[in-house]
Amino acid sequence: MNTDITASAKPEYPVIDRNPPFTKTVANFNTLDYLRLTTITGVSVVVGYLSGIKPGIRGPSMVTGGLIGVMGGFMYAYQNSAGRLMGFFPNEGEVAKYKKHSF
Repeated sequence: MNTDITASAKPEYPVIDRNPPFTKTVANFNTLDYLRLTTITGVSVVVGYLSGIKPGIRGPSMVTGGLIGVMGGFMYAYQNSAGRLMGFFPNEGEVAKYKKHSF
């Protein structure tokens, strides 16, 4: 089984790291990634609160919704960050940043 993503699609933008490690991908989060993560989490908390129809389950439902939102928001931000590093999403800022730091 071939799990190499580049086998099925070619990057449209400059490739910074073909296979970025977890730490580099998380360190590459930008302001928009954090904003998306926060927004998805906030919406999930509200939906969780409102979906707790019976008295006494609004709190647990809100916490569950928040946890789902944090996980989903993090995965979305991670996907965008990794996509920029691998050249699948627009990455002008990353190219400039990594050119500046390379020797």
